[in-house]
Amino acid sequence: MSSKKKTSLELFRLRKILNNLGTKEGRATELITIYVPHGKQISDALTMLRLEYGTASNIKSTSTRKNVQEAIVKVQQRLRLFKAPPENGLVIFCGAIPQNGAGSEKMETYVLVPPEPISLYLYRCDSRFHTEHLQELLRDKENYGILLVDTSGATIATLQGKRLKIVRQMHSGVPGKTRAGGQSARRYERLRAMRLNEYFVRVANHANDIFLPMDNFKGLILAGPGPTKFDFDKGNYLNYMLKKKIIDTIDTAYVEEQGVKEVVEKAPEIMRKVRYIEEKEIMQKFLYEVGHDTGLITYGETEVRRVLEANAVRILLLSEALVTLRVTTTCGSCGYKENITIEKQKLIVFEESLNGKKCAQCSAQSLTVTNTQDLIDNLAELAESSNTAVEVISSETEEGQMLKKAFGGIAALLRFKIDGF
Repeated sequence: MSSKKKTSLELFRLRKILNNLGTKEGRATELITIYVPHGKQISDALTMLRLEYGTASNIKSTSTRKNVQEAIVKVQQRLRLFKAPPENGLVIFCGAIPQNGAGSEKMETYVLVPPEPISLYLYRCDSRFHTEHLQELLRDKENYGILLVDTSGATIATLQGKRLKIVRQMHSGVPGKTRAGGQSARRYERLRAMRLNEYFVRVANHANDIFLPMDNFKGLILAGPGPTKFDFDKGNYLNYMLKKKIIDTIDTAYVEEQGVKEVVEKAPEIMRKVRYIEEKEIMQKFLYEVGHDTGLITYGETEVRRVLEANAVRILLLSEALVTLRVTTTCGSCGYKENITIEKQKLIVFEESLNGKKCAQCSAQSLTVTNTQDLIDNLAELAESSNTAVEVISSETEEGQMLKKAFGGIAALLRFKIDGF
């Protein structure tokens, strides 16, 4: 599995496609899903589909048989466009999707190259598309560390996606606070403090050895019952690089396996905060430039398009909450094209408004919508053509809401100043 971190744009695009596919339902078991990993021969997949085509001839329902066999042919046609599966593999979804009740089915085909390698070879004919294997790619594959500390013992675990591994468990050897008979209270406390310090050093050394060498180590969750975890943290026992990776400190009732499970139950929310922190940092950089009037930012679609075309954008910021389309209208008489940005829900009204409208170039009344594209994808493609970083910002943080409400959901951090800004 590739260790390359998926960008917020890749995750947004994949999530949008899978959400769309998840809404598709066939009238019967007529929807085909096929996963072909890199290294699998295209000819093997084509042979398997020929066999499935023959098997489909036994389907009793005439319409279902026709739709399944037509979908298989469509998939075969798409597969033949590839000499071999791409490096990350290939996924094809195809089937007859009802548009408005029975008899309104339309054959739809979707070809995806996953953002990271797949190893699954799969064929399914069902009433839905099988996207769950791609849904897994939406999960962060970065490694997280879990360190539970108490005066009784410590547990070190790692978490990657759904994979949890308890790496080490240890007993502290630290005596309780109750003084043993025959020892003075002061001497007993000195011995106990020495043992506790030695234990903390031992825990930290194991944590450093386990977590520091890990690839894609995203953060450390410090946990345990009582105040011991805070004493451990304040004592600066961990390597400074690891200490900076502490993303949360939480209370648990236990310190061993049950305690780890408590952390895992809370981990999705904790890990989600990591992306929020990244987003907040990006937005704070933008707001700093705004507040100090440095001339190194701009916002709004028109202005951002201008600086993108000038190759002046360092980071393009797009709100995930944008529900806007970039629409191309074309004159059927002279071919004149015009682009306009409209809200997605107003597309039908806009198309109706073109009836009788004159072309700006030849005055013919033959304007039609020839292309629609999500504005996020449209601007992202423009940015990618100039090697500009793109960050898709959620609206679940205060800064993310500000990007949408105060700056129209479109902003840019610039490489250099542009005249007129």
